[in-house]
Amino acid sequence: MKNLNEFLAIATMFIAVLLMVFIIARYTYLIKKAMIEKGVYLESKNHKFKYLDIGCIVFGLGVGLLVSSIFTTMDLLEDTMDLLVWGTILIFGAMGLVVAHFIRKRLEE
Repeated sequence: MKNLNEFLAIATMFIAVLLMVFIIARYTYLIKKAMIEKGVYLESKNHKFKYLDIGCIVFGLGVGLLVSSIFTTMDLLEDTMDLLVWGTILIFGAMGLVVAHFIRKRLEE
């Protein structure tokens, strides 16, 4: 019985994810089709800086990991250390996204 419940839970989650992807893809297709029929011009986005955001975020996360390694050497409570480590990683990741925004803004001018 336990194995059957686990199988049903996993199958339900898998089907739900597939259903969400199908609905989103179908909706996007229908929207684009309706816009083309009405003659609306879809302006293609500039793919010049395609990986700038991802690169800056990953770089920020890497720097956050390096800085958070300082907290692991300190004599802190485990909960405090976990909070500082995750907080540092998230803050540096967010800073990477902000840096990517300013780089893109400067390069597009």
